[in-house]
Amino acid sequence: MHKTERVTLTDEERARLEQLTTPGKTSVRTQSHARMLLTADCGDGRVGWPDEAISQALDVRVSTSTRVRQRVVAAGLAAARHRKPQLHRRSPACEGAQEAHLLARVCRAPPEGRGRWSLRLLADPMVELVYVESVSHETIRQVLPTTCSSRG
Repeated sequence: MHKTERVTLTDEERARLEQLTTPGKTSVRTQSHARMLLTADCGDGRVGWPDEAISQALDVRVSTSTRVRQRVVAAGLAAARHRKPQLHRRSPACEGAQEAHLLARVCRAPPEGRGRWSLRLLADPMVELVYVESVSHETIRQVLPTTCSSRG
């Protein structure tokens, strides 16, 4: 354990973490991170456990224990308890009103000469009618199973 990764908690922080470890309304991930920080605590003459011992005792990976320890030292206790926002996630192409228009189209009869709707037949009018700027047939495929409708 490096000196820069030494976790020292105040009495108030320790009490807050102990509250989080009791079963209740906190997530299992939050409880697990609180336990990791309590066992890694080196404040007030305590001997903090190394990451390997924490990982064996709490059934987590060593890298998880290391990251939690590094996060609390670098960004504080709140940052170590809560998950970072995931910036790489994109918002869905069809949601809300766009999904409603798609479902309304699926419930109609398919075009003449067609036995049922294809994904491309559903995607093209969504762009033509300016419900979305662009949408692929794959997006349509992913949206439809989340609803209780069939494609025809």
